Amino acid sequence: MKQILLPTDFSENSWNAITYAIQLFKDEECTFHLLNTYIPAIYNLEYTIGYPEQFGLVDAVRDTSRENLFKIVSRISSEFTKNDDHTFQTHAKFDNLMSGVRESIEKLDIDIIVMGTKGATGAKEILFGSNTVQVFKNIKCPVLAVPSGFAYEAPHEILFPTDLNALYKHSNLKILKEIVLSNHARLNAMHVSTGYDLTEKQERNKSKLESMFKHSAFLFHDIKTMDISHAINEFQVKHKINLLAMINNKHSFFENTFFKNTINQIGFHLNVPFLVIPTEL
Repeated sequence: MKQILLPTDFSENSWNAITYAIQLFKDEECTFHLLNTYIPAIYNLEYTIGYPEQFGLVDAVRDTSRENLFKIVSRISSEFTKNDDHTFQTHAKFDNLMSGVRESIEKLDIDIIVMGTKGATGAKEILFGSNTVQVFKNIKCPVLAVPSGFAYEAPHEILFPTDLNALYKHSNLKILKEIVLSNHARLNAMHVSTGYDLTEKQERNKSKLESMFKHSAFLFHDIKTMDISHAINEFQVKHKINLLAMINNKHSFFENTFFKNTINQIGFHLNVPFLVIPTEL
């Protein structure tokens, strides 16, 4: 059974991510864990996060969190046909988001996190909210970020940009393989070349990648001398991509593309769900 973590701040953006997850995994046996983390404003996190009991939780904040989680489950029941393969659990937690997500991954054996790209106060010009960026960078679990307002499309065309320097393992590409197979999708692996031939290491990694997806529709695209962000944008539009997937290979392709500058300055506008896979799980 797949264990899916759905962090929510009760915004429409987080609801959109929840509905995407339910539809993406509609044919799989899943437990969806709805997580809301909260810290009452009167608390100083530095002093209370380790020992909240001795200070006493603010009952009203806890109860509001639980009540809103219950409302989400009720909304799911009213808007989706009952699926006997889907179970929903709620978790209202006195914690910050990062700590709550980390603990949930460990305790609940989470396979993937699905979350909105921005929270309730997200500005339109910001590509990813700060919470999403922190989860991308620091959490060792696949994260699927769903853009605000994205209407569900089955991911039949998946774009997988890669510098071919990451070590591909069945363990860290397991979730991508499952999505490809369950949706009868085509995986478009894309390497953006700067004019140099592939190194021996890159050739080996390319062969490994082709072997791992040999039972799927797999295409390799070698794009010559083009800005990486521009190449992703252009390919995404031309081939009607439904899902972008990348490996977070630190100090390399992913980090340079997304985190070198502030997120709202990187110059490419993501309008499809984005699966970020850590190099080590």
